[in-house]
Amino acid sequence: MWIHTPALVFFDRLFVVSDRTEDHRMDTSGKPSTAQFLLLATSSALTAVFYSVYRRRTTTVARLKGAKKVSIDQDMKNILTEAPGKCVPYAVIEGVVRSVKETLNSQFVDNCKGVIERLTLKEKKMVWNRTTHLWNESEKVIHQRTNTVPFDLVSHDEAVAATIRVIRPLDSSELDLETTYENFHPTAQSLTNVIGHFISGERPKGIHETEEMLRLGESVTGVGELVLDNNLVKLQPPKQGLRYFLSRLDYDSLVEKQQSSVRFWRILTMMFGVVASSTLFFILWKQWAYHRQRRKEKNVLEEFKEQQRKRMRELNVEEASVSASACTVCLSHERSCVFLECGHVCACDRCYQALPEPKKCPICRATIERVVPLYNS
Repeated sequence: MWIHTPALVFFDRLFVVSDRTEDHRMDTSGKPSTAQFLLLATSSALTAVFYSVYRRRTTTVARLKGAKKVSIDQDMKNILTEAPGKCVPYAVIEGVVRSVKETLNSQFVDNCKGVIERLTLKEKKMVWNRTTHLWNESEKVIHQRTNTVPFDLVSHDEAVAATIRVIRPLDSSELDLETTYENFHPTAQSLTNVIGHFISGERPKGIHETEEMLRLGESVTGVGELVLDNNLVKLQPPKQGLRYFLSRLDYDSLVEKQQSSVRFWRILTMMFGVVASSTLFFILWKQWAYHRQRRKEKNVLEEFKEQQRKRMRELNVEEASVSASACTVCLSHERSCVFLECGHVCACDRCYQALPEPKKCPICRATIERVVPLYNS
């Protein structure tokens, strides 16, 4: 006896319910892809790095705002004498650059004198990117030399004789020098060189030469440790991990510059944090949806088996009398169809033809792309 219609009605009901609750199928494994794992790991690592930089910059701004402002005047030595250890651990000084003995003369500009001179040679070239198939500009420092002589910071008021000796100025993290000279020397190109450059993937453009100086009379803001040593006031790199500043900006502009840096790193941290959180949420949601789908499919299969047993009892058919290779829908014909791409063999041709559109596998509910006949020998 062929019990085709009741079973198909039951399957049609199950298909409708399942389609309403699950619009998209999970992949067969339910596991995140390699790309998702890489995205999660990369975004998490970058978030941690950016957050670390952000915290350091935030600490720097807080310490900078909390630094003690000391004026270059006659009372400065008295303040240091009364301070513990004759030292102010983190002080802000605003003054004018003045040489102690010698000065440095610009090698390119007449009557330009200073206390720090930095000469830099950079090689500029175009490099072929094999990924984007474009020429990208690149530069490399091929030579750099920095000269310095001892110098002091003095008051803007010329009547004040107090001075502060600046120690190890090259250790400052914001050494702001003025560009006094720059020139670009293009590379001479011949036909042979051009052909060789295209073959090698590197095309030299020329040499960029610059001179930077901290000039005499320049207003400078220094932030560091202020100490009194043998009647000489010194500004030197601070201890306890604090940053040393020498900048041509005034104090308020220096603080604002550091705050802008804090905002920049905070935005980067938030952006990559959102990417990492979204990726993690998506992976967890995908796992949850996959297991929910598996439970749903398991319940559908159990309900179908129960419906089969109920129908067999109604028809007085013993379960043992049903062939193991019988069609799971009608229980009367042999299975004769292989459903692809899932690969299940669970129905005869007549039951397959009667499945509702879109045709889906009765076992796993995968969409049936094509059917291969099964021949039993």
